[in-house]
Amino acid sequence: MNPDPVIVGGREIPVGDIAAEAQNHPAPSAEAAWEAAAEALAIRQLLVDEAERLELEPGEICDEAAQPLTREDALIDALLAREIKTPKADEETCRRFFEHHTERFTTPLLVEAAHILIEADPADDFAMGLATGDARTLIRALEADPSRFEELARARSACPSREQGGNLGQVQAGQMVKPFEEALFALPSETLCPNPVRSRFGVHVIRSGHRIEAKPLPFEAVRALIAEYLEEASYRRAVAQYIAILAEQAGVSGVELAA
Repeated sequence: MNPDPVIVGGREIPVGDIAAEAQNHPAPSAEAAWEAAAEALAIRQLLVDEAERLELEPGEICDEAAQPLTREDALIDALLAREIKTPKADEETCRRFFEHHTERFTTPLLVEAAHILIEADPADDFAMGLATGDARTLIRALEADPSRFEELARARSACPSREQGGNLGQVQAGQMVKPFEEALFALPSETLCPNPVRSRFGVHVIRSGHRIEAKPLPFEAVRALIAEYLEEASYRRAVAQYIAILAEQAGVSGVELAA
């Protein structure tokens, strides 16, 4: 990779500084990490230069967690506090957002789950076939005597949950692999899944427990969260617009600043 020099206000940001900063930007490729680091340093330079042009004095030398700030960070904080003013989200704005996004404001579906995992490599068809056969045998045994679930989980499961008789506790969307969740959430309360479920971990025997359906939340319960979200979004937009103005005035090359 031989990137173009990154120049802000006529001054080049040293390659070594970008390379060091890239370590703070996990990315799918070295090039993407480099670009993210170059953008971050260019923005930082724009803000520090403007703070110095305005002859601002650093404000607080600690952040909200009482961690010490560098002089440049304190200058940036002072600049943004002076230049970025955004309105508070009033009741009407929050309620309008709530009414247009009611699907966001619900309690999650919660299902108590238990399983027995027969471990197998999904890439090995023979091993998965054997595991599926074992799971079917376990399901037949549990259909005949549901009280044996904990006993069989402790004896046969490859998951650490075997120590709790296969119990996984309450599960909500996003906590388990997709095939497991799809099977679990389709079950009524207190029901054994009649078929083995394959995942990247192997084959599962799944049992649902108590089920708590998703419910809409009232506006009063989420008003503060909505206000915080809207105010943060407004602030981020204002900062992005301010940086774009500074970049146009100072001149930036070698890196593309995100909108």
